[in-house]
Amino acid sequence: MEYHNPVLLKETVDGLNIKEDGVYVDVTFGGGGHSKEILKRLGPNGKLFAFDQDPDALENALDDERFQLIHENFRYVKRFLRFYGVKQVDGVLADFGVSSHQFDVAERGFSTRFESDLDMRMNQASQLSAYHVVNDYDEEQIRDVLWQYGELRPSVAMAKAIVEQREIEPIITSAQLKKTLQRFLPPRKENKILAQIYQAIRIEVNQEIAALREFLEQTPEILKPEGRLSFISYHSLEDRLVKRFVRNGMFEGEPERDVYGNFEVPLKKVGGLIVPSAEEVKLNNRARSAKLRIAEKI
Repeated sequence: MEYHNPVLLKETVDGLNIKEDGVYVDVTFGGGGHSKEILKRLGPNGKLFAFDQDPDALENALDDERFQLIHENFRYVKRFLRFYGVKQVDGVLADFGVSSHQFDVAERGFSTRFESDLDMRMNQASQLSAYHVVNDYDEEQIRDVLWQYGELRPSVAMAKAIVEQREIEPIITSAQLKKTLQRFLPPRKENKILAQIYQAIRIEVNQEIAALREFLEQTPEILKPEGRLSFISYHSLEDRLVKRFVRNGMFEGEPERDVYGNFEVPLKKVGGLIVPSAEEVKLNNRARSAKLRIAEKI
C-alpha cells in the first residue's frame, strides 16, 4: 500500500530554497516523501529533523545519519528542536493533510468509505476519540464542532439528532453515525456532506486548529533570517490561518502601525498561491484541494 503520495513535491521543496549545509524541518513526515526530496538536496553536513505523532509513520523512518525523526506533534516543534540543541533552522515544511495511509486503513476511522468504530485519532495514545466527541460532548459543543470545523449549515439540527439518538443507544460506529444523520444526506450530496462531518470531528479529535496556531506562532522564532516556510493546506480553515499569519503576524485584528501607517511583521510571502496542476490532480485525487504558500523570515 502506498503510505502517502506527496503533494506538490517539487514545488514545496523548491520553496525552501535549500542550502546544502542547512538545517531543515519536515513537521508532517508521514510516508517521508517530502523528507526524501529534502535529503537529496542536502550535502553531507546538512541536517533534517522530522516530526510525526502517528506511530505508523515511525515505520517509515529513513536510514540516513543526517536525519532525525521525532515522534511528537508539531505544536511542540521549538521544545524538541532545543532538546536536540537547535535554536534556529533554515526552513520548515508542512503538509497539513491527512495521509493516504490514514484514510486507507479502515480501522483508523478517517474515511467515509469504510465502516469502522469511531476513532480518528492521529496520535493513537490520545484519550480523545471520535467516539467521545459524538457520545460525550453536549449538544452545544457538537453544534459548534460541526459549524466551525465543517461549515455545516444544519449543525444545530444535526447536533440535536446525535444527542437524541445516543440517548437510545451509544453511537459506536461510522455506520450508526451515518444512519443517525441520514436525513441530512441527500443522495447527490451525500459524500460531500459526510466528508464535511468527518472533517469537523477529526479536527476536534486531533485539536488541529489549536495545534496549527501554536505551531505558526513559533515559526518566526525558530527560523533564521531569510529562512523559508513552505506550507500545504487542504481546507479554508487552515489556509486562512496561514495566510493571515504570514501577512499580519497574528490571527485576529491588525498589527500596530507607526505614525506613518507602517507596520512590522516577522514574515513576508514569497510568490503567489500555488495549486496542483490538472495532471497531478488526475494522478492523485487527494491533491485537488491543496494550496501551497511560501514565506520568508524578514
